Amino acid sequence: MVLLTRPQESRMNGAEALLQTLIDSDVEVCFANPGTSEMQLVAAIDKIPGMRPILGLFEGVVTGAADGYGRMADKPAATLLHLGSGFSNGMANLHNAKRAFTPIVNIVGDHASYHLELDAPLTSDVPGHAALASDWYRISDSAETMAQDGADAVAASLEGRCASVIVPANYAWTEGAEPVAPKAASERPKVADDLISQAANALKSGEASCLFLGGKALREDGLNAAARIAAATGARLISEVFPARIQRGRGRPSVERLPYLGEFAADALKDLKHMVLVGAKAPVSFFAYPDKPGRLWPEQCNLIELANQLQDQVGALEALADALEAPAEVVLEDTPLPEIPTGPMTAETVGAVIANLMPENAVVSDESNTSGIFSYGYYDGAAPHDWMTLTGGAIGQGLPLAMGAAVACPNRKVINLQADGSAMYTNQALWTMVREDLDVCVVIYNNSSYAILDLELMRVGVENPGERARSMLDLSNPSLDWTKLAEGMGVPATRASSTEEFKAQFEEAMANKGPRLIEVML
Repeated sequence: MVLLTRPQESRMNGAEALLQTLIDSDVEVCFANPGTSEMQLVAAIDKIPGMRPILGLFEGVVTGAADGYGRMADKPAATLLHLGSGFSNGMANLHNAKRAFTPIVNIVGDHASYHLELDAPLTSDVPGHAALASDWYRISDSAETMAQDGADAVAASLEGRCASVIVPANYAWTEGAEPVAPKAASERPKVADDLISQAANALKSGEASCLFLGGKALREDGLNAAARIAAATGARLISEVFPARIQRGRGRPSVERLPYLGEFAADALKDLKHMVLVGAKAPVSFFAYPDKPGRLWPEQCNLIELANQLQDQVGALEALADALEAPAEVVLEDTPLPEIPTGPMTAETVGAVIANLMPENAVVSDESNTSGIFSYGYYDGAAPHDWMTLTGGAIGQGLPLAMGAAVACPNRKVINLQADGSAMYTNQALWTMVREDLDVCVVIYNNSSYAILDLELMRVGVENPGERARSMLDLSNPSLDWTKLAEGMGVPATRASSTEEFKAQFEEAMANKGPRLIEVML
């Protein structure tokens, strides 16, 4: 018997085999901030076609962009990060991505395995770093296993997990490796029939009830099934405070958004007797406060977890609708758009302009924080669009999330509603938007303050804060000039001080492609 082997020159090193496997697994984009330990992977991207490399000037931009890409593409991008320090720089937005159940594959370089014992300056516990912000991680133990590690990471990410592969540099450059076939993603587990019956019986009781929705339940198919259930039972439809992605606008069911402030949320839920959870955890206060409860549902409320974040949420809603013999279709009433006022500009007038003028099929990355609280409902009457929020509460997400969404959806306008303080965490994303010519309009709400913390200081019981306390929440000394910051990174920028000015500037932004920034002075 004659054994046929590949010619020696056709064999790959570990980095090349890993990269080819990722490409074969339909990973098309790599958001990168590499260092020396990752140079073999950089060289592999240059050598092997099929992977689009996108440079981010800070790792928090890289990981936030991968989050935005994954939410909109429903498949992972790769990140390329340098050692434990680089991974840690990106950890805040990986925290947000975990809370969004976004598919991400992090490739984290490490020192050569034999170099670790020398304790060079950048040596750290890379697996320890990865474990803090990954649902799944693995350390490659040879060049030959790197490709399989990559295939397994992609499969894990498609289950809704943040996956990380740690690659020692010597395995990346060692030859003799080969790519492996993509690994089929597991189907999301279906919900048991007895749980469907339990939820149906609760909703048919005639007592006050709601569907509490998150995850894939907030996509159009899930919302349509939820609307059928509401029509059959009178149940309220309520979304979690910060959904990863909700499809909104004309022709889609409207959903109440649970208020951020715990006491307002508790008041909104106080009459409920049954709460059916679909793709969301039971609601709790973001923080503990003196003499205030952490759990927001009333004591008399019966909680039923129909489908968790990793299960088939849409299938569960459709099965529940069928069990209730709900109408096949629900006639939806359009929500009227707000009028655009004239005169002095407020955060609400900005929202009114955007809701009226945003194009069909836009994608919104919302990190407006306090500036967007009272205008969120305006967009129920806007053109159909997707809305993404700050899932994990770690600020600095909005700009890179918009950047990643624009890479995933190049033919859709992306609008970033952005608080000024949060934007300073990852303003390097503006540079990448220009470099990649991404169609993103950034609206900066410049109120020269961490306004949410002004509120939180009061809510924890601090009265009459002094000058030093107030100075830690104030951004006006010196004032941020976002038009100059944006122009310094190549983004065309304008400033609006009235509703009329903002309307004209936003109309122009919607009519033209490419990155731009509008600074609204509040």
